[in-house]
Amino acid sequence: MQTACWSEFDLIEHIRTLSLELGAAGFASDILGIGDDCALVQAPPGESLAISTDTLVAGVHFFDHVAPDALGHKCLAVNLSDLAAMGAEPRWFTLNLTLPKVDQSFLEPFLRAMLRLAAQHRCRLIGGDTTRGPLAITITVIGSVPAKLALKRSGAQPQDDVYVSGTLGGAAAAVKMHSETRKPNPAQAKALDWPEPQLALGMALRGVASAAIDLSDGLAGDLAHLCRASKLHAELAADALPLAEALVSTFGRAQALQFALHGGDDYQLCFTAPCAQRARIAAISQELGVQITRVGSLHPEQANQAANQALIKLLDGHGVHPLQVRGYQHF
Repeated sequence: MQTACWSEFDLIEHIRTLSLELGAAGFASDILGIGDDCALVQAPPGESLAISTDTLVAGVHFFDHVAPDALGHKCLAVNLSDLAAMGAEPRWFTLNLTLPKVDQSFLEPFLRAMLRLAAQHRCRLIGGDTTRGPLAITITVIGSVPAKLALKRSGAQPQDDVYVSGTLGGAAAAVKMHSETRKPNPAQAKALDWPEPQLALGMALRGVASAAIDLSDGLAGDLAHLCRASKLHAELAADALPLAEALVSTFGRAQALQFALHGGDDYQLCFTAPCAQRARIAAISQELGVQITRVGSLHPEQANQAANQALIKLLDGHGVHPLQVRGYQHF
């Protein structure tokens, strides 16, 4: 089929066929997917639905030169990361595509990479929309989680430990290098373009972690959201933050630390847990083969603490430093 001959309905049919070809498996609770006015789904008994949506816009959330397959993967991955932060299991997703034109050389690798990731996590495409306009991709993911075990930002307690998965700062370094028309090294490019949602970790933390959030806007900014929700403040140990060796060797530790704290695009998990769970968290790390690092602790708010004052403090060899929250903001 030639690209020029595709109508909107040809495109929808191609997406439906490709979804079946790549084997994005449904669940017994699926009732009706692509092809009707609405999809019909049903949550597994005793579970709540977890729903999240994100829009990625060309020139705002990704560079114009990004490879189509990397973009397809990342668009779904960043949404699945939200499910991971809630301890939810992926079930379904919808895809809304706003396209300047129907370009098969873009769409084929874009869709295949997205649907491969969906199949990997047994997440079924059940609908969406297509329209003409500047390139933008909106995905809504739907997962499920046992009603009383969902991880929330508001569940943390004083004296809880603060943890992060993986290493931080590589994606932010890649953004900086792209913006300066320099080529990032392969590890940093992979961190930016091919993030892996920590779904298995999120589910393993049910009943273990007290609160969680995914890291999209930098550790300082996202941990601040958790602190506000739990009415606590955090102290982070600068030397404990997991920074990739290549990142430190390229930019120096001080700049690498800034990437980790304020850069964003890591899509790792930040979570809190009681000290009594340290052994269990170490076991989860080993079982899943996922690096988990304890980076700080939580403490009660001071009685006179202002809303935006010193939610996070950084401890290093020179003392204690209140952190300004400088995560990404759209407006």
